[in-house]
Amino acid sequence: MMKLWYNGIIYTMQKEQHKVEAVITENGKIVDLGEIQWLRDRYRDLINETVDLNGSVLLPGLVDSHLHLIGVGETLLRLDLSAMNSKEEVLEAVREKASELSYGDWILGDGWNENQWQLPEVITAAELDEAAPNHPVHLKRICRHAAVVNSAALELAKIDTVTPDPEGGLIDRSPDGQLTGLLKDQAQDLMIPALPPIEEEYIQKSLREGVKHAWSLGLTGGHTEDLSYYGDFTRTYRAFQKVIEEEGHQFRAHLLVHHQVIEDWHRQGHSFLSGSRYVEFGAMKFFADGALGGRTALLKNGYADDESTNGVAIHTPDKLKQLVYKARQYDMPIAVHTIGDLAFEYMLDAIEQYPAENGQRDRLIHAQILSEELVQRVEKLPAVLDIQPRFVASDFPWVNDRIGKERMKWNYAWKTLIERGIACAGGSDAPIEPLGPLLGIHAAVTRRNPNDPSRTVYGEEECLTMYQAFELFTKGSAYVCHHEHNRGILDKGYAADFTVLEEDPFACDPDKLLTMKVMLTVVDGKTVYQA
Repeated sequence: MMKLWYNGIIYTMQKEQHKVEAVITENGKIVDLGEIQWLRDRYRDLINETVDLNGSVLLPGLVDSHLHLIGVGETLLRLDLSAMNSKEEVLEAVREKASELSYGDWILGDGWNENQWQLPEVITAAELDEAAPNHPVHLKRICRHAAVVNSAALELAKIDTVTPDPEGGLIDRSPDGQLTGLLKDQAQDLMIPALPPIEEEYIQKSLREGVKHAWSLGLTGGHTEDLSYYGDFTRTYRAFQKVIEEEGHQFRAHLLVHHQVIEDWHRQGHSFLSGSRYVEFGAMKFFADGALGGRTALLKNGYADDESTNGVAIHTPDKLKQLVYKARQYDMPIAVHTIGDLAFEYMLDAIEQYPAENGQRDRLIHAQILSEELVQRVEKLPAVLDIQPRFVASDFPWVNDRIGKERMKWNYAWKTLIERGIACAGGSDAPIEPLGPLLGIHAAVTRRNPNDPSRTVYGEEECLTMYQAFELFTKGSAYVCHHEHNRGILDKGYAADFTVLEEDPFACDPDKLLTMKVMLTVVDGKTVYQA
C-alpha cells in the first residue's frame, strides 16, 4: 500500500537546503520523491493513502547515536534529581521519599549534579543518614560515574574502612580515613549485591517508557548501551525483543554489546549487525576512563583545579589492547568511552596495533579532551567520533577551571573535527543529559546553556551550522552504525523513518528549537507518535 506525504516542507538532507514537494512510501521504504504532480501522475492507481503535512517540516528520522534507553525509562520511574539546584533540594526529596516508603525500603535516585549548585559540595553519607535514617539510599550522579550512598547501604554491601579500592574505581574517604559515601566508577559495582533485585518486568517497563519518551522527542532510533547493567544478558536482550518486536513499539534499537557480556552474546550465535528489523547488535563497548564531573576522566596533564589526580584508568593500556584484540576475534568494531586525552591516546595506541577490518569502523565516544596530535592520528583511522553536543551546555563554564583555560583549544572542538573531515555522530548520553535531539542541536549551533541569562557563548568559533548539527543526528548516526546506505537521508530505497516538526529549523531563530513541537514521529512508514 503506497502512501503519499505532501503539503509540507520536506528536507532530504542529501545536501544543504535540498527539498522535495512530496514523498511516496511503501512497506517501510521510500519508493520515490520529487514534485507532487509528477508523483501523483506516475503512481495514480497505486496510492492508497495520503498524509497532509499541513505545512509542517519533514526530515529524515532523527537518531541518537549514544544513549542508555532502559536508563531513560528508569529516570521516569525513579527519584529524578537532575533539575535540583542545591544539596538541600536533594536531601529534601530524599526525606519526602522516605516518608512514603515502608521501613527498610531502598531509596533510589538519579541525576544529582553538584556543578549546577551555588555551593558545589558533594552529598555525604552522614547527610543521607540524617535525611533517611531508616532506609538504605543510593543516588547516582548525573554522569553515572559516581554514586553516593548512606551508612545503611554501605553496611548492606559490606563496604567499610578496610575495603580496598577495586581496579578502575575509588572508594572516597575523608582525611581521617572514614567513608564519605561517595563511590566512583568501578567502586559502584561493590553495591550491586546489596541493591534490590532487578525484575524482568521492571526492565521491560523501563524500556517501554524509554521508547515512548524517545518517540515524543522525534527520535526514530537510538544506539543504546544497556546489556550489562541489569544482570543476565539474555533477559535484557529479551526485553528489547518483547517490547519492540512483539509488542510493536517500533524503534531502531542498535545495541552496543558490553565486553562483560560478550561471551554470552557470542555463545548464543550473535554477530555484528545481526538481529532483526528493529533490534540489531553493534560494536563491542567498554570504558577507558571516567567523567570530568567527578575528576575521573583520564588526563595527560592532570586537573588544573586538583593537582592530586589525573583521573581514573578503568583498564591498563595492555588490558585495553586485549579488549580490542578480543573484539577483532569476534569480527567486531569497538565503541569506547574516552573523555580524557590520555584515555584517547591509549585507545589510539590499541586501535593502531589492532585496526578494524572488513570495512568496519570503530567509534570513540565523547572525545571531549583532545590535542592536535590526537586529531592528526584519528584522521588516519576508520573511526567515528560519537559526540554529545549538549555537554557544552552542561560542562561550561566550570570545565575551564577543571582543565585549565589555556588547554581548551582542542576540547569540545566539534566544528574543527568536522571540517578536518573526521566523521562524527550526534548523541545525548541520556539519561546523563536530556534525551531531546533538538536540545543537542541547539547546543551544537549556539554553544550556550539555554538557562543562562547572560547568554554566554563558549567557543564561538566551534559553533556548527544548523545543517551540520542536523547531519550529526541523521547522516552521522547512520554512518556510525554502518547504515549510511539505507538511513540518514530521504532517497529511493531508504527507510521511511521521518521526524516531522511544527516549524522550519533552517529558517528560524535557533532558540526556537528549545520549544519546537514534534508533530509526528514515523518509523517504517508507520506513525508511532502524533502531537
